[in-house]
Amino acid sequence: MVALSSRMIMRLWVSNMGVINYFPSELSYVIVAMVVACLLPYVFTLLAKITGGFDFKQDNHQPRDFLSRTTGLSARLNAAQANSFEGLPIFIGAVLVAMYCFVPQNIINALAWFYVLLRVVYGVAYAYDLASLRSVVWGLSLGCCLLLFYLSWVMV
Repeated sequence: MVALSSRMIMRLWVSNMGVINYFPSELSYVIVAMVVACLLPYVFTLLAKITGGFDFKQDNHQPRDFLSRTTGLSARLNAAQANSFEGLPIFIGAVLVAMYCFVPQNIINALAWFYVLLRVVYGVAYAYDLASLRSVVWGLSLGCCLLLFYLSWVMV
């Protein structure tokens, strides 16, 4: 009888992950996901400025001061963009490490796009002051990154 190590079991699990096997395995999908994740904070900033009544002629001289004075929806959208920037390094690092460690590309693609989807939901939850949902979604998006790191470790 052959003893299976935890890494062998994980490799078998990864190769039989059901719905993830239907995700495309082309590299271009994760590149687009990374670009979207990088642009998402700017979308939140734009929405914060629009909802806050940003005057391009007057407020563009010190746009950060304008955003720091906003309240309500605009302030929450500004906070969502700040948090989105803070989460980018771990996401990009997780994707690159997973690619370097030969995690199957369809799994990387699936987790990257799930991360992007969660970050969009996070921004909406933040904007509408749904604090509990926002916290759960934040944890799930972090979980995508941690899972990519874990799978990288298993595949080594």
